[in-house]
Amino acid sequence: MSPDSPSLVVGDDDLETTVRSRDAGATRQLLLTAGRRRFAQDGYSSTKVRDIASDAGVNVALINRYFGSKEGLFEACLATARDELGRTDDATTSLDNLVEKTTRQISGPPNGERTLMLLLLLRSSGDEGADRIRRNTLRSFAEQMSVAAGWAPESARSDDLMLRAQVALSTMLGIALLRASSTGLEPLTSAGAGDLEGPLSDVIRALLEPPPGRGA
Repeated sequence: MSPDSPSLVVGDDDLETTVRSRDAGATRQLLLTAGRRRFAQDGYSSTKVRDIASDAGVNVALINRYFGSKEGLFEACLATARDELGRTDDATTSLDNLVEKTTRQISGPPNGERTLMLLLLLRSSGDEGADRIRRNTLRSFAEQMSVAAGWAPESARSDDLMLRAQVALSTMLGIALLRASSTGLEPLTSAGAGDLEGPLSDVIRALLEPPPGRGA
């Protein structure tokens, strides 16, 4: 830089604010990750905030600072699960894309992050706001499945397709639950994406594809 070039001067207060903001974001993410794992594995009522804080390596008081309460942290964990699992790369999803996405979500390690996110959707908190997010997330997944099969609100098969989509979703969650449990059910527990894609495709297509000679 030449002597005549303007220099950027960062004050101590600005630097401290930047560092604090960065640290706060990292701490919040640590609590979300630890909370998601505890809530998914132990359930809401059995999870203690001090255990979450210990897993995250932070002071327990920070849960109240960033989330307001245990309920607030649970709601935030559900919201991040909803955003991550509901993310799609295409505005329209075909049955082929749906099978690929679903297989990817349930074929990870039994205690992996995606499996924990799925299990979190089965955990009730007793908090109306958090449970509303849980229901809406599950409904949104079912709608994605039914749309891939040609569902539309005005369709003559609207209720039938939505029910079929919810049955397909239940199958997906049941697989995730069994793989994460201590049953050790084989070959399901150790099955990879390649093993699951065929059977899962058969189930989803049997439920969602229109019967021969019958449109959506």
